[in-house]
Amino acid sequence: MDVVVVGSGVIGLTTAIRLQERGLRVVVMTADGLLSTTSAVAAAVWFPVATGTDRRVAHWSATAFAEFARQAEQGVPGVSMRSTRMLEHERQPEGLPWWGEAVPDLRRLTAAERGPDCADGWSFTAPAIEMPLYLLWLLGRFVDNGGEVVQRRLDALDQALAWAPVVVNATGIGARQLCDDRAVHPVRGQLVLVRNPGLPTSTRIQDDPAGYTYIHPRSADVVLGGTFEPDDWNTTPDPATAEAILARCTARIPELRHARVIGHAVGLRPARHGGPRLEAEPGGRIVHNYGHGGAGVTLSWGCADAAAALVG
Repeated sequence: MDVVVVGSGVIGLTTAIRLQERGLRVVVMTADGLLSTTSAVAAAVWFPVATGTDRRVAHWSATAFAEFARQAEQGVPGVSMRSTRMLEHERQPEGLPWWGEAVPDLRRLTAAERGPDCADGWSFTAPAIEMPLYLLWLLGRFVDNGGEVVQRRLDALDQALAWAPVVVNATGIGARQLCDDRAVHPVRGQLVLVRNPGLPTSTRIQDDPAGYTYIHPRSADVVLGGTFEPDDWNTTPDPATAEAILARCTARIPELRHARVIGHAVGLRPARHGGPRLEAEPGGRIVHNYGHGGAGVTLSWGCADAAAALVG
């Protein structure tokens, strides 16, 4: 093998595929099963939330947006373009938001569209990804291209060099231990899944004083969220938190009041103080691609391109 990618979430698999497209032989090493990753429980509607606003992030986000739009047109499993509303309680500066150039149909909501309790908002069409389906498609594409998957838990990143001369570190929250990177930390996100009563539009409330709120319909269910709890490692759903999520979301979208609850989940977003780490170590044998927080899907293909370019 030419490269070993450590990590089988959306960052690891997209990077592995981009490396294959450069003609490299790639093995993906994973500590857990594919559907045990944080990516598998992500709501996964495109938006660069809590990523910082530098040009790199804007470019990575725009690259992924364009790739997902192409995949939706091609009928890739789990990928669709969905009508989205983003609401704000505070008025934002005039002109496009920093991420707006990636979105072809972005427009500001009128006062009537956003409602009396919000001072601003945007309407646009965004990629929406059903992650269990999409991760399996990514894995299939990787394997069909000749890739191999090895289930192995590492004690140190250097151990992966036994498999290939170059390692791409896409370990997410695992990088805290493997790289001794204390800037990496979890941001706990709890969500509730309900049956979709026919809801077509995603809604995100960026600064809801009652809590971090989003309503993301999928083909059969709706993902209701959520929480944004830094440095909380608890992966057990809390019943009181679930009730609060349901109360916020059903107050915003009354059609959800009688939707049957079908599941609860918690994911630990792999956040990093200072933003994502995407760089090669001196000598180029280890390339890092981790620390994407809750925007792993949103940044995935853009970061995969950048990481593959660093490998060469």
